[in-house]
Amino acid sequence: MTVHSSVAHWLDQDQRGRSLPQGLYVSREAFEFDTQVMLKQVWLFACTVAHVKNPGDFYLFEMAKTSVIIVRGKDGAVRAFHNSCAHRGAKLCTEASGSNPRIMCPYHQWTYGLDGRLLAARNMPEGFDKADNGLREVNLANIGGLIFICLSDNPPPIEHVAADIAERVEIYNLDRCKVAVQDELVEHANWKLVMENNRECYHCDVNHPELMQSLSTSGFGKGLPGDEADAAQGARFEAFLDERQQAWREAGLYTHLVEFPEGSWHRVVRLPLANGAKSQTIDGQPASRLPICDHPGTEDSSLSVWTQPNSWHHFCHDHVVTFSLTPLDADRSLLRTSWLVHEDAVEGVDYDPDNLAAVWRATNAQDGSLSELNHAGIATDGYRPGVYSLEEKLVDAFKSFYVETARAALAGIEP
Repeated sequence: MTVHSSVAHWLDQDQRGRSLPQGLYVSREAFEFDTQVMLKQVWLFACTVAHVKNPGDFYLFEMAKTSVIIVRGKDGAVRAFHNSCAHRGAKLCTEASGSNPRIMCPYHQWTYGLDGRLLAARNMPEGFDKADNGLREVNLANIGGLIFICLSDNPPPIEHVAADIAERVEIYNLDRCKVAVQDELVEHANWKLVMENNRECYHCDVNHPELMQSLSTSGFGKGLPGDEADAAQGARFEAFLDERQQAWREAGLYTHLVEFPEGSWHRVVRLPLANGAKSQTIDGQPASRLPICDHPGTEDSSLSVWTQPNSWHHFCHDHVVTFSLTPLDADRSLLRTSWLVHEDAVEGVDYDPDNLAAVWRATNAQDGSLSELNHAGIATDGYRPGVYSLEEKLVDAFKSFYVETARAALAGIEP
């Protein structure tokens, strides 16, 4: 009997095109496996360069027993370190974010540089070498301003993902953005259900009136080449998209759909905004008077980026919205949403924070309620894995990524 025998059993039950077995959503064993094994084998979205804009700025990524400090050094480089002192393990940073010229342990005042080197340690024995007692570094990748970390000593390749994403997001100049608003929402649902809810718009028309003012359901499971759902609507949208893509190509915008290539974990697509909107706001008008991107073709479209297993992002010409998800418990998940605007934009003059955040604040609350409803039903005796609709192929893609990654992680720890 292995430590994760139940998880292995549930993974063996999986059927393509159906939701997961109950235990993978609601059990303590699956939560421990996800946070201590599976999620430590993959690249996780943590924050953006705007969250650590200046030297000394730090930002914590936390997940179950994991705590990582992401910090910008004096040399401008962004690095990640385990949030544990090399002396006797005390937690170094307790605030979610902040800025310090160095990292100092509050317990015994061991002091580290922003590059992780130990600078000072009092009254240590002869032969103690500060060079051998720096902070433990965590693998980090900066992809066009999106910061990813991997907790494994042998992270999977990221170069092809980085190339696809960076090529498309670099025009939005994240290094010249600032975080204008950040929300934290605790959803009483398993993290996989929160992700699955994000990966489909089968529910959007009825549940998201604010979002539907600027985004349509086409492009999110239907209406793109290869989609099988709603063929008539798909044909109309595809014809409209062909016209817009021709204009984007002429403007030098790359428009090829990247949809979770075999063995990979990213989706990137540019889509026209709906109803003549110029931004993802309630009235469709720009949320900030200072654009972050002035590239032709971006003023009436948005670039959407998804990464497995914990993030999604929307880039408009005037602002960016980023989302990161981390599991807190088997039935609790933390969704962090950040709205970025131009670094020179002045609150109350160039943008109104409430207007900037209104659409996705409403959408997050609605999605949170739906995910909690989903979790509550799955936790009952009546649940059985259900068949996905044609519009839920991206849910199936997330489920397949989870199952394949979990099986590989499980195989790596089996005796």
